[in-house]
Amino acid sequence: MSFINYATKEINCKIIYVGAGLSGKTTNIQYIYENTQQDQKGKLVTLSTENERTLFFDFLPLAVGDVRGYKTRFHLYTIPGQTFYEVSRQFILKGVDGIVFVADSQAERMETNIESYESLEKSLEKQGYDLNKLPLVLQYNKRDMQGIVTIRELESTFNPVHRPYFEAIASRGQGVMETLQTISQLVIRELKGGE
Repeated sequence: MSFINYATKEINCKIIYVGAGLSGKTTNIQYIYENTQQDQKGKLVTLSTENERTLFFDFLPLAVGDVRGYKTRFHLYTIPGQTFYEVSRQFILKGVDGIVFVADSQAERMETNIESYESLEKSLEKQGYDLNKLPLVLQYNKRDMQGIVTIRELESTFNPVHRPYFEAIASRGQGVMETLQTISQLVIRELKGGE
């Protein structure tokens, strides 16, 4: 979970964007990075792999207020969508404080979305986490595409417990900052003991 640096009076929280390959995780992180003031962000680190068009992971600290006198810093990561990156996923998931699940709204991508969600649950279980107890926000991306699934179907598939969700077109920034703001608030509420 979160890491406290007593010397700098900072609480470091880890938010991970998860979803199938090409669902829009990287687009979200890039949009956030480009639309965050220079003095509030660290360096965006990109690790590209030979087999994946999206980023391997992004690292982006964002300073967003105080918790009990400590400055809060968020580190945003993406996890590779392809299943053959399981070792990388396990490493990045260590110490997670909050998750954004990015689902591609296109009907032809539903099976891949479901596989990605189930893989997330299994990866978290291996590390002793329960997805139902972690702060989670769902983002239904690519709402501007042809042949998209209804929100009702997406909700019944991924969100039976009615967690916050946002419709998004990440390539235009629609729904991106709202998703980040909501997951950040949920993580901070968890840090404060569920206040």
